[in-house]
This record gives sequence, C-alpha cells and structure tokens, in this order.
Amino acid sequence: MKKLNVLLRYLMPLALVASFAGCASTTTHESTGQYVDNTVITTEVKAALAGDDFLKSFQISVTSYKDTVQLSGFVNSQAAKDKAGELARNVKGVKKVKNDLIVK
Repeated sequence: MKKLNVLLRYLMPLALVASFAGCASTTTHESTGQYVDNTVITTEVKAALAGDDFLKSFQISVTSYKDTVQLSGFVNSQAAKDKAGELARNVKGVKKVKNDLIVK
C-alpha cells in the first residue's frame, strides 16, 4: 500500500503536466482551441464566398491556420480574386489572408 501511495504521489502530477502539454500550441501545431476557432473561420469564409453571386460559381478552396486564411483555386478575373480576398478579410477572427487564387 505504501508503494502505491508513493507511486500515485509522483505519477499524478506527471500525468497532469503531460496532459496540459498535449493541448498547448507550438510553432508548427495549433492548440485544440485554435483548431476549433480556425474551423469556424474556414466555415464562415466558405459561407461568405458561397453567398456571393459573383463568386459562388467558382471552386475556391479555403483553409485556415492560426487565424490566417489561404484561398486557392481558379477564377476568371482579377476582380474575382480581389473580391474573394476582401470577403475573407471581412470575416471575424481573420488576421491575414493568403490569396493564392490563379486567374485563368
């Protein structure tokens, strides 16, 4: 019983530290909260693009990482590219837009 108490006394704090470290963000990985926030941002940008009559006919891919939105795909004009970037920038939570759309 004494060995069990000693084992628990040292393993419980170690397990807590390890579990908190697993949820922290690093320079190459998002934390769980950041992942959820970026999923919401991606969804809202996609909805904004789909709701725009000028842009809804284009297939524009949207990804988000650490509040930066990346747009990729093909559009027919520079005006469409600019409008997509503007719509993405206006979504709450977006800090930067990387507009990689290609004009055909």
